[in-house]
Amino acid sequence: MSVFLETVTVEEAIRQVLSIAPSPKTGSVSLENAIGRVVSGDILADIDIPGFTRSVVDGYAVRHSDTSGASESVPAMLEYGGRIGMGEHAGPTGKPAGRCVYVPTGGHVPDDFDAVAMIEYCEQVGNEVLIKRSLAHGENLVGKGEDFRRGEVVLEKGHRLSPQDVGVLAAVGCDPVPVYLIPRIGIISTGNEVIPVSSIPREGQVRDVNSYLCGAYARESGCDPVLYGIVRDEPALFREVLGKATQECDAVLISGGSSKDERDLTASLIGEKGEVLVHGIALAPGKPTIIGRAENIPVIGLPGHPASAFVVLVIVVRHLLNMMTGDCSTKLDIVQSRALANIPSARGREEYIRVTLSDKGAMPVFGKSGLLNTLIRSDGIVRIPAGTEGIEKGDPIEVIRWQG
Repeated sequence: MSVFLETVTVEEAIRQVLSIAPSPKTGSVSLENAIGRVVSGDILADIDIPGFTRSVVDGYAVRHSDTSGASESVPAMLEYGGRIGMGEHAGPTGKPAGRCVYVPTGGHVPDDFDAVAMIEYCEQVGNEVLIKRSLAHGENLVGKGEDFRRGEVVLEKGHRLSPQDVGVLAAVGCDPVPVYLIPRIGIISTGNEVIPVSSIPREGQVRDVNSYLCGAYARESGCDPVLYGIVRDEPALFREVLGKATQECDAVLISGGSSKDERDLTASLIGEKGEVLVHGIALAPGKPTIIGRAENIPVIGLPGHPASAFVVLVIVVRHLLNMMTGDCSTKLDIVQSRALANIPSARGREEYIRVTLSDKGAMPVFGKSGLLNTLIRSDGIVRIPAGTEGIEKGDPIEVIRWQG
């Protein structure tokens, strides 16, 4: 078992997390229930889309060469060859030169025409149509297969589905949809001082923030959080709840009990049921984080302070959840900015400072790691590498913005 204070770098912590992340399981869901799911394989177009050359405007299908030089004052005069209705397929006319046919938006354009004149620039007079502007080849058309070719990859493996993606799946006939199964993440909150959110804290007590903070983060990451409630600092009870969670879930997050003192239950119980890989990260806030596995299930011990726990979720745990969901598309929202004040930092640890963003730049929100107000009063965090002593006012910086 690693000894606390033998801290590892953030990069090493992430490597350890990825080394114990279980591979995502696969299944399928109906198209109507596919929103937000992650596809478990490349999705291919089963047909050409569109399957025919179609008009993108209401107007007249023509040969563009028949409109050369046409204008308001000298329109091209073409013979009217009839109308093509929606859903109708029109074969070659056999006499395209000097003729045109009416097509609605989305209608099929016969192969012997290569452009469509918008109806606003046309005038039908008896059996003739006046085209009042010249057209280019392919103007106002979408060619067969121009959107997707049959066999083309339309969505890649590991992509989380948005509403527009679901529409594309419908177009390529993908129903049911191959997806990764949603991992279950057990969440345990520990501590004699922690009480339910419905209770009024007495002196020395705090409400259970982290169960709901971690649960919300897990759900936003595409997981199914399972809350096991508050566990007092009693080894037998803690052992029982942890055993239940590792049997029922794919990974477990434990809040509290990770500091180096006589109540260091989390590390000892993880070691009892498996192994502790990391107990301490050169990270501020978030130093007392534990990474291990119990009964071959990943278990992460988070700091008890919510603000510290949230930074660890974003910087470290995110990699575990992404691996378990198979999600290759989720990335940090990083924006370029400029420091509006000096941001000091101690060498030897990677530090994340909360900041507010404006058009002028990023202003640090200084506050102790246990303060909740710094979470809701900030727009994101700035990373200060371990080998530096801080950031000077005016320096260019990258801000990791909070999601949502």
